[in-house]
Formats: sequence, structure tokens, C-alpha cells
Amino acid sequence: MNITLAETAGFCFGVNRAVKMVYDLLEAGEKVCTLGPIIHNPQMVEELHQKGVRTVEDLSEVKEGETLVIRSHGVGEDIYKEAKEKNIKIADATCPFVAKIHDIVKERSALGDIILIAGDPNHQEVKGITGHIDGKYYVFSSEEELEEIIKNNESIKKNAVSVVSQTTFNEKKYKNTHFFIKKVCTNANIFDTICNATSARQEETAALAKKSDVMLVIGGRHSSNTAKLFDVASNFCPKTHLVETADEIKEKWFVSAKEVGVVAGASTPAGIIKEAIKTMSEIKQPVDEQMEGNETVQKTFEEMTDEEALEASLSSLTGDQKVVGTVVAVNSAEITVDIGRGVTGYVTADEYSQDDVDLEKEVNVGDEINLIIMKISDQDGTAMLSKRRYDAFAGWDKVVAAKKSGEVLHGVVRDIVKGGVVTSYSGVRIFIPASQATASRNEPLDGLKGTEVDFRIIEIGRGRRAIGSIRSVLREARKEAEEKVWSSIAVGDRIKGVVKSITTYGAFVDIGGVDGLVHISELSWNRIKHPSEVLSEGQEIEVYVKDLDKEKHKISLGYKKAEDNPWAIFQKEYSEGDTIKVTIVSMTAYGAFARIIPGVDGLIHISQIANRRIEKPQDELTVGQEVEVKITNIDLEKKRVSLSIRALLPVEEKPVEEEKSGEDEVVATASEEEVTVSDTVEIPEEAPVEVKEEPASPEKEEKAEEKAEEKAEETVE
Repeated sequence: MNITLAETAGFCFGVNRAVKMVYDLLEAGEKVCTLGPIIHNPQMVEELHQKGVRTVEDLSEVKEGETLVIRSHGVGEDIYKEAKEKNIKIADATCPFVAKIHDIVKERSALGDIILIAGDPNHQEVKGITGHIDGKYYVFSSEEELEEIIKNNESIKKNAVSVVSQTTFNEKKYKNTHFFIKKVCTNANIFDTICNATSARQEETAALAKKSDVMLVIGGRHSSNTAKLFDVASNFCPKTHLVETADEIKEKWFVSAKEVGVVAGASTPAGIIKEAIKTMSEIKQPVDEQMEGNETVQKTFEEMTDEEALEASLSSLTGDQKVVGTVVAVNSAEITVDIGRGVTGYVTADEYSQDDVDLEKEVNVGDEINLIIMKISDQDGTAMLSKRRYDAFAGWDKVVAAKKSGEVLHGVVRDIVKGGVVTSYSGVRIFIPASQATASRNEPLDGLKGTEVDFRIIEIGRGRRAIGSIRSVLREARKEAEEKVWSSIAVGDRIKGVVKSITTYGAFVDIGGVDGLVHISELSWNRIKHPSEVLSEGQEIEVYVKDLDKEKHKISLGYKKAEDNPWAIFQKEYSEGDTIKVTIVSMTAYGAFARIIPGVDGLIHISQIANRRIEKPQDELTVGQEVEVKITNIDLEKKRVSLSIRALLPVEEKPVEEEKSGEDEVVATASEEEVTVSDTVEIPEEAPVEVKEEPASPEKEEKAEEKAEEKAEETVE
């Protein structure tokens, strides 16, 4: 019989990480206990027990000096708080996929969402998830249970709802509930939290069961994901059996079986799987009655006919065998090679390289290529070969060595897949989870495809699986860049940077490994309502260092340039006595503000608008009107400009006896920070001024002007 072992059989990433953490602690000389069985496999738990690892059910059982390992299923927040209060040292082996669910339910419940969890309410993973929820939640294991829950709790239909699942929940069942949830809860947020390894394992189990006569599921009977595999396999193969060890395998299960499929739960050690395969391989099948009594005749190659020699030659060649092929022909689709023994081999373009290559340019007749046999055809004496797989085998040792050394590897992101991205090194496929693919979580992955990246190998799994991390390299590079910046940066330095994010109060700019803040007041000489009016994310700009706090690692940056200061421009181009055209921008009870240049406004006091007394500026002027004025006073220190229309009126048009206005006149003010285009500065009206018959003396008028100026200054400030 032919035995096929599923590629996904055995420890998943999370379980492998948890078990490895325990072994690493033991190797470091630590005393270890686990909160509940580290995995749902009694044989592995017993093996660890023999090495001194204790299993505790409560934190009160943890002994002094022990390190408590939180298993991959995770726990609620109360466990972490209690451990901290009791000064218990923790090694957290919570699976990253489970931790992601903790983050989701914590965030969504804090926003007021009702949480729906697809899973087993008695499973430790689900208990851990509920321990991170601050609010209402409900657990269901089937669509019928979900319907009943919603029927009995009308509030679910009215409120915001977030839906998650246990990582090992049946993917098909979970998807079946989505339609019903969306129908009754129009504002539901449904999260895909089934572990991609679980999903792949279930899909492969279904495919293998469809073509197998017998299915063997290996794993702990208390393991949720093993039970799910048994359910999936049973749907397609009636002869499905669940065993924990090879001792439970019965020979009668395999009578007349030609194809046997083997799958294993995520908590099943490789040793148990190997022992089961070995036991099945030793089971003898009934001998065909027609063959009984026949003698097997052994012949040497010299005694064989050509046909017999060819058959014997082919039978000695097996899958995964390494051979050297000599190129005899090549075209754009495949390479034809001679691997000896009269066997012609073929290497397709896909099996030559992972990259798109031009075979006719890459390979020449007569070249020798290292290959692996994938399939032998006994009938026509041909073989399907692969150079790509040979390279992968050869590169595996390099990948393993890189994991041990922590070497930074280089590759190209070839594809975006569910849960992460794929790259390669020396022909070995490297999977990089989404959480390890970018510098920070939740960054989009689409832009990575086709880009060159540096990464490290962080996990080596069974079946020649390697997991990498781009993030660890990026963070290390950023840390080095930060140290370099902090060791050399100084106030006044001008630096090029990239706008990373924009807030209501300013923009954060990456200046080469360190983020600095440009406050909104430093973005423009003109008043703006939001930084996005000046900058956009991803924009490259030049900034200068305004202030540093090396202890707190804070940097204040400036962006607006001194040469763009509107007062500097005004000082160069205008002087007292100049006659200029201005635009009225706003009016108050005591005068009108006029725009001279962007950023500088001048004040036309009510007494300087006309050659007669007027009640209010609106009697003569309107906002947006362009008028000609004379600059009567400039105070650069206080950033104020006084303007006058009256000063330009013909002398003969002025009344002989002018009304007294000194008490009311106010100097100009700038629209920098205190007064802008949109500002309306209210100045209380002065007490009525007694007008005497005789003209005001120059001395009195000058004092009145000064007094009014002080009043205006106080009010504006």
C-alpha cells in the first residue's frame, strides 16, 4: 500500500514556539512550570515531566524560583496582573495568532462592541480570549447556537458587533455563520482569526481523504484541532481512525487498502508521527493468489534482455534522488537531458528556477546540471526532473546555518499570500508573516511584491519550512541610525527628512532614524488651520533643529524659512511716507485693517479714513475694497503699521477746523499671530471727547495719539 503523509502534519508555528521556549529555559538551567499542559499531547507532556517540568493549574501552585510558561492557548489579563502582584517570573508562549485575537476583542469591546466568539466555550483558548473582553460577549459553536443567542438577546441586533473565532475552529462552519450574522447585524465587524496553518491543514486533510482508502489522524484526543481534522477526514473517507500513538494502530484497518493518508494535529510531535508511519509500513498485505508459489529469479545485467535491463535500471531510480544531467536539447519551454542508463529526462521552465528565465539563453547543449528526480515513467523510460528543487535542498543547509548565526539574508518578495509574504534564499522558500514583514504592524503588504528585502530566519519548522523576519532587520537598522543621529545632531542643523504622519498640532518628520515634531506654528508664516495645508505624508522636506532633549529623545524642528518672514520682506520694500495700494480685510469699531502683503496688515484708524467725522468704518469702506493709503508709521519692534487715507486727500478739501481725533487713533498691527486676516480686534469705545471751539494744539494731539496707541496695543495683545 502507498502511504501519503500530509505536508502540514505535526507541530504548528505556535506549538513549536511554545515547546522550544520550554526546552530553551531548561537548557538555561531554569526551573520550569506550565499553566496547564503546554500542549494537548499527553506523550509530550510526560516527556517534559520527566525533564522536571511541572504542570500547575493555579498561580498559587508556582514555587519560588520557578519560571511560569503561559502556553500557546493564551490566558486572560487577570493572570498577568496576579503574576505581577506575586512577583512570578513569566515566559509568555501565547501563539501570535491568539494574541492578535486578544488585541481585537480588547479594542472592540472598549469601543462598546458586543463580542461574538465562534469556538468551544470550555477550551482554554476561548477562556483566554474572554479574559480580554471588557463588556458583553457570547460564545457559539454552531450556526444553530448563534441563531438561538441572537434570538434571546435583541440588543445584539441594535448594537455594534465584532465577531472572532477560535484559531482552530472549522473554517467552513465559521464562514457559514457569516451570512446569518450580516443579515441580522448590519453593523457587524467580522474578523478572520482562524490560523492560516489550521486552515491549510484542514484543506489538505480534505484533499487527501478524497483519494484515500484509509485515513489515519494522529494526535491527542483532547486536542481541538486534531478533533477538527478527524471530522474533516471522516466526511470524505469512512475508514478514518484517530490514534494518539503507534501502539493503537490495528493491522485489520488496512486490509486491501491501496492508498492510506496520514494527517496529524498541531500538537503532535514528529517522533510519534514517524513511529506511526514505520508501524504501517511493516504491515504485510495479503499476497495475490496468482503469485503464490512463484519463484523470484535474480538476473545480472549481462543475463537480461534490453527491456529487462531498462526496467531494472528505472526501478533503481527513486523520487528525490539526486542525479547529474547533460543537456542534449533546449527550447523556451523545457530542457532535455541525459541522466545515463538510457533514461531521457525533462526539466520544465518552472522546475528550472523560481525566477522567469530564458532557458535558451541560460542553458547550452553539453552543460551539466544538478537535478532531482520527481517522477519516473517505466513505460517510456523518461524522467521528470527539477533543478529548482535540487537548489532548494542544497540551500537548506545555508538557511539552517543562517538561523543559528543570525545572519542577515537578502531576497526578493515574490508573492503576497494569506497572512504574509513569500521570498526565497538559495532556492529555499521563506515565509514571512505579516507581523514580521514591515517596520510596524498593520502596514499594507501590497507594495512589497517585487521589492528587494533584507531578513533573518527566526524559525525552522518541520518539512523544510523556514520563517523569516524583515522587521527585526529594519528595527536594528533604525536603532543604529538613531544612535548615529543622537551622537551628532545639534541645534541649528539643517536636515532633509520625510513626513511620516500629520496631526492637528503639527507633523512628525523622520530625519534618518529619529522622528522630530514640526509644530503647526513652525510650518508657515501665515496662519493655517491644519498642517495638511502645507505638507503631505511621504513628502521630502528640509527642516532645521530648533531644540533638543537627548534624555527624553525629543526633537523640535522648524520648517518655515527666515527669508520668507513677511516682516523681513516688508522692511525691504516699504518705508514711512510711501503711498501704496492695499485691500481692506476686516473692520472694527475703531478702524479698518488692510492687507499690505500676505502676513502684514496695517490699521487705518477711523480718524484717518475720511476728512470728516464718520460714525463707523463701514460708512466709507467695504471688505475686499482696494484703496490707496499712505504709510504714516512703522514700528518693527512691535510689528505694527499705521496707514492713512486722509493724508492723501487734497489740502483744500480738508476742513479748516478739524475734529479732535487724537483720543481715538490707533496704530496698525500685523496679521502674524495676534491679528490675522480673519481676526477682528475689539477695542472699547472711548468716553465722549469734549470738542472745544479752539483747534487742538500739536502737543495735545500728540499726547492723545500716544494714549490711543497704548490703548490699542493693550487690547490687541
